[in-house]
Amino acid sequence: MLIIAFFAAHWYTSVLMQTFFLHRYAAHQMFTMSPRWEKFFYTLTFITQGSSFLSPRAYGIMHRLHHAHADTEADPHSPEFSKNLFDMMWKTRIYYNDILNNRDQIAARFKKGVPNWRFMERLGDRWLVRLGWMVAYTLIYVAFAPSFWFFLLLPVHFLMGPVHGAIINWYAHRYGYTNFAVNDTARNLLPFDFLMMGESYHNNHHKFGGRANFGGFRWHEFDPAYPLIRLLDKVGVIRLRTGRDEAYM
Repeated sequence: MLIIAFFAAHWYTSVLMQTFFLHRYAAHQMFTMSPRWEKFFYTLTFITQGSSFLSPRAYGIMHRLHHAHADTEADPHSPEFSKNLFDMMWKTRIYYNDILNNRDQIAARFKKGVPNWRFMERLGDRWLVRLGWMVAYTLIYVAFAPSFWFFLLLPVHFLMGPVHGAIINWYAHRYGYTNFAVNDTARNLLPFDFLMMGESYHNNHHKFGGRANFGGFRWHEFDPAYPLIRLLDKVGVIRLRTGRDEAYM
């Protein structure tokens, strides 16, 4: 069915760019790449996230703060200091927009080395651009949805990036299992991460914040993004850094 295929393609390409470019590259600098490849992946992130495009710069800074202050009042998105999922998402939005619009008072060390292509940052955040993506998604559903009920998936398309973030930032701090003792509530949400391209191994990641492979500590833990990272390293698109398992940035 075309609509299901479209939804799955949007879900997985969006989460892939979030984990590969925004998370592992922008926030943690687990690998390096040339300025041209950086712009290529900036553009690919814009295409795959569409109406919910997240600034790699703002995301990177905010995520570094999450690791440095996890589950404290200084954490940009902690379930421990939010009434419910939507309250946490709203607080995260405010924090993100303050960084995006340079209204923050964040220490310079958290901003070191984050990518910042101003053209794409501005383009992706324009409301007319976001609205254009929303119209495009809606027209695809008008053309191919077999029934009205499928239109209930549209809000997920509209907010794909924040939805992915909320799944990990809320549920992976409340449910799941742990492999390691850490100073926060991070858990591995799924034993086999078929949904979030490795992001569900949140406890593993909080223990080894600079490790490019989020899985691999138990037989069933497979990080789908890691083989792609290894391939891109092998062909010279990126260069993996070594000896950074304990680093949060």
